Amino acid sequence: MNYWLFKSEPDEYSLADLKNEPGQTGRWDGIRNYQARNFLRDAVQEGDGVLFYHSACKVPAIVGTARVVKAAYPDPAQFDPESKYFDIKASTDKPRWFCVDIQWQSEFARPVPLKQIKQDPALEEMVLVKQGRLSIQPVTPDQWQALVQLGK
Repeated sequence: MNYWLFKSEPDEYSLADLKNEPGQTGRWDGIRNYQARNFLRDAVQEGDGVLFYHSACKVPAIVGTARVVKAAYPDPAQFDPESKYFDIKASTDKPRWFCVDIQWQSEFARPVPLKQIKQDPALEEMVLVKQGRLSIQPVTPDQWQALVQLGK
């Protein structure tokens, strides 16, 4: 089992939105960064843990957890000319973008803000600290445990 941090702007898709989906399960789509796409396509697997991170908001923070319930498959939005994620270069024979399905697991009692993460020596090696703009990023088991404890 691997661990990941998935970033989303809460005005676009929040942890509460995921929780309110049928079966508390939603498609994690719209990824248009090649490094993040590669993680989704090649490394994220069913059963992996996800830290749900709210970004581009007043207090960016990890707010809860989810679980991957369906591994990578072609993002349907890339084929839809009406979608803001449409990609004219994508085809069903050669999809360029991928998505996964995740299921809500928990909401933290206390969100763990980015500022706190950056000040914690145990978390200084996190991709979030070193490469903050990446929307899908790996998390070590030790980082996962530390963050879940901070969220209690």
